[in-house]
Amino acid sequence: MLEVVGLKGFERRSISQMSGGQQQRVAIARSLVNEPEILLLDEPLGALDLRLRKDMQNELKNMQKKLGITFIYVTHDQEEALSISDLIVVMKEGILQQIGKPQEVYDQPANLFVAKFLGTPPINVFSGKVTDGQVKIGEETVLLADLPDQEVTVGIRPEGFVVDEDGTFSCALKGIEVLGRDISIVASHPAAENASIRAIVGSTRLNQDMAQAVFFSLKTDKVFLFDAKDGSRIETAL
Repeated sequence: MLEVVGLKGFERRSISQMSGGQQQRVAIARSLVNEPEILLLDEPLGALDLRLRKDMQNELKNMQKKLGITFIYVTHDQEEALSISDLIVVMKEGILQQIGKPQEVYDQPANLFVAKFLGTPPINVFSGKVTDGQVKIGEETVLLADLPDQEVTVGIRPEGFVVDEDGTFSCALKGIEVLGRDISIVASHPAAENASIRAIVGSTRLNQDMAQAVFFSLKTDKVFLFDAKDGSRIETAL
């Protein structure tokens, strides 16, 4: 098992002489030596720094494939859950909210809780309404939907915004965060749940001359509607 976890040759090494990542692997080897059918890992990497945590995520994934046993991995880090899982179970207060493949759960959240839990930066949430088949945030139409008139909660993923001078959705520009390959446009809107909203766009779309208002068009597959009262997902028929 020491060979499986990459610690062959460390048999006589004291635990106190090992790094945090090596100590984690020793703990996993102790569990694996019993040949379990299922291995439960409860926040196993929470005490590690970011770089070491990333390395250990890859090692755990490779370990699972090599051993062919089921790992049940408990984490509050949604990015970690998305990156290493074959199947995700999202729970709230012990109650199952959704189960599915990582990309499916991200792209088709069952409710507002799931949508807000998964995603970095998190989904932008707005108060909205459906009027005459138009989904509006404030007085601006952001989506067409064959739905009865009602109050709704609108969720827009950060990558769902497209900077567009002719776009129908406008926000007050607060700042720009350069991320290298992408940029994060920080803005505000009176109907937003939070004080700041974030739009992630390619750095080639950066317009340094943007005024205090920034206009967006939206990717319809990144816009979600939820019941304003219970947060359940509302399917849209365009």
